[in-house]
Amino acid sequence: MRVQLNRWLISRWAKPVAFLLALLPFAWLMLAAVLDWLGANPAEALERSTGDWTLRMLCVVLAITPMRTELGVTSLARFRRMAGLFVYFYAVLHLFAYSWFDMGFDLVDVAKDIAKRPFVLVGFTAVVLLTPLALTSFNRAMRFLGGRRWQMLHRLVYPIAVLALVHFFWMRAGKNNFAEVAVYAVILGSLLGWRLQHFLGRNAAQPPKNKRG
Repeated sequence: MRVQLNRWLISRWAKPVAFLLALLPFAWLMLAAVLDWLGANPAEALERSTGDWTLRMLCVVLAITPMRTELGVTSLARFRRMAGLFVYFYAVLHLFAYSWFDMGFDLVDVAKDIAKRPFVLVGFTAVVLLTPLALTSFNRAMRFLGGRRWQMLHRLVYPIAVLALVHFFWMRAGKNNFAEVAVYAVILGSLLGWRLQHFLGRNAAQPPKNKRG
């Protein structure tokens, strides 16, 4: 089973299928907007949905390494860059929807709103931190930065995940609806906890350095 899955994931069809699946929510939202299927408040539905899919894609990105390690499906690593770029894609759409529907693309009002409302500031900060990750997700950027600096930069995904969850929490707090927040908190907490445990275990397994007298 594991061998077959790895074999399929390295096939030429795997990435196009993954790309289409990740793009499907966007296609559905565009179709729903054109056909007026978004309910009484389509603007709010678009804002909420793009934010939800940003968080979901972030969970996918953070799940790739644990799944690859624990299940032995090494070929999953091929999809991490694509998934990361889709996180940024949906995050930018979310910011675009907010700037358009809430602020009418008035940049002065956007800046004032970011400074005035903490949950907007947290969400905007997450998008800003995602930008260098998206810009350096390509092989040429990795070679330019060097492997160690590139890895350090892309560890920003961990605080970004925390900021995204805080933003989501504040969004749901207005309607006193925390059920989804709890689900995402458990998922992200588990994925970040796995990384912490893996990091501590790896450091504990390393032999101590010899001290020079």
